Amino acid sequence: MNLQPLRTALEPAIRRVLHLYWRFARGMTLGVRALVVDADGRVFLVQHSYVAGWHLPGGGVEVGETCNEALTRELWEEGQIEITGPPTLHGVFFNRRISRRDHVAVYVVRAFRQAGLPAPNHEIIACGFYALDALPDDTTRGTRRRIAEVLENAPTSPDWS
Repeated sequence: MNLQPLRTALEPAIRRVLHLYWRFARGMTLGVRALVVDADGRVFLVQHSYVAGWHLPGGGVEVGETCNEALTRELWEEGQIEITGPPTLHGVFFNRRISRRDHVAVYVVRAFRQAGLPAPNHEIIACGFYALDALPDDTTRGTRRRIAEVLENAPTSPDWS
C-alpha cells in the first residue's frame, strides 16, 4: 500500500501543528535594530518614552513580516528614514536581559534619505544623528557596543549588552 499520497495531503496540516507547538515550546522573539550612519560618520539614535536611554532605532518583527520589512517600517516610523540601498546584517544578538527568548538582528544602513526629523510622539520623544565622540551620556551599553563593533572594529559579542 502506497502511503505517499496520504502523507502528501496531511503534510501541510502536520507542519502547522508542529509550528504551533514550536511557538510555545521553543518560541523566541525577534527584533531588528539599525545602525544608520550618515556621510559624516554620525549615528542615528532615538529616545523612547517607555524605556530609559538612547537606542538604535528598531523594534519587533511582526508575524508574517521579514526582518527587512520590519527594519524598513521601524526606520520610517522612528526617524522618517527611507532605506535606499541594501542594509548589511551586522549580527544577531541574544538579549538575555530582556528574556531568555529575545534576539535582535542588527543591520548597518549607509544608503538612506531622511524626509525630516519626526516630531516627538507617544513612542519617540527625541531622535537625531550624533558623532561618536558626542553620544548622549545615557546611550545604552548595548547601543554603544554595537556602534563600537561596527565603527571602531571592537570585538563582536554574541550578547546584546
